[in-house]
Amino acid sequence: MLTRSTLAGCWLAILALLVPAAALAQSNPSTGGPASERPAQQAERAMTQPGNNAPVWKEVRSGAANYTTVQGREAGVLVQSSGDTWRRLRNGPITVYGGWLIVIVALAIAAFYLVRGTIKTHDRPTGNLIYRFSVVERWAHWTLAISFCLLAVTGLIMLFGKYVLLPVIGYTLFGWLTLLGKNVHNMVGPIFIASMVVFFLIYVKDNWPSKDDLTWIASAGGLFTGKHVPSGRFNAGEKSWFWVGVVGLGIISGISGLVLLFPNFEQLRLTMQQAHVVHSVSGILFMTLSLGHIYVGTIGIEGSYQAMRTGYVDESWAKEHHELWYEEAKKQTANRPAAGGALPAGAAQARRDE
Repeated sequence: MLTRSTLAGCWLAILALLVPAAALAQSNPSTGGPASERPAQQAERAMTQPGNNAPVWKEVRSGAANYTTVQGREAGVLVQSSGDTWRRLRNGPITVYGGWLIVIVALAIAAFYLVRGTIKTHDRPTGNLIYRFSVVERWAHWTLAISFCLLAVTGLIMLFGKYVLLPVIGYTLFGWLTLLGKNVHNMVGPIFIASMVVFFLIYVKDNWPSKDDLTWIASAGGLFTGKHVPSGRFNAGEKSWFWVGVVGLGIISGISGLVLLFPNFEQLRLTMQQAHVVHSVSGILFMTLSLGHIYVGTIGIEGSYQAMRTGYVDESWAKEHHELWYEEAKKQTANRPAAGGALPAGAAQARRDE
């Protein structure tokens, strides 16, 4: 004798078989099933392969929009298969090769420093200072540099943190850290883009390629040989960093970052995934190139950091590293703030070891 619970179970089993078919009928009303399967084929499969819902899920994963009561772009797409491709790229080649690239470059720079040390000027500092960077130029540089460093640190935490930090600090602290990093990254991003525009407008006039750059490139600026190579206000290495790093990778990282930062402009999921891949790759390359620039501008070459911190450089430094600019600056001394041979406030002059 059939009980009420037995009848209810039978109805549920029937509904479980009918729902997938109904969903397929909604997806392709003209045929009553998915585009790849006709009604006769569907009926035959139900008899020969009962319970086989592979065609249903194949249709679901096709990316085609089906019927849904919630309206919106891609609202009818239940499963987006390209999302798995994005996940594999992010957790595979991007993090593996990108991480090793940053580590290898950092180790190479460290090894170079251990072998070569800080590159000092051949002549002793004269004490006569030349005005190299104005207040506006320094503010533009430091605003861009600080915002870039914040983006780099938070980006590294979000991209590599679960492999490096999570095993060390645990889930709770890592969760708070990544949440903080995400918010800092999102808020600093527009500041970086704005500062990059200002930086470009200020420095572009001195970064146009010239014939003197070929000589500098041919000898790598004397970095390995110590040979003096004349250059203008910025040498070929600094110009390459300006155009390839700040302008090229900066634009790519900035635009892709804006796509990710403002998803309310009806970007599709595929658009967001593609933007994330581009943003991650360009960010890794940007950070890798920045290591060389940071090294040269701090401990790599004596006097470089003081130039951007105080705005002044010693005559011997200017003549050795930027001789063509030095000769031009001498002609315009009357139009420059006079140093009078004395150090300005806070301008700690680098001295060669006796």
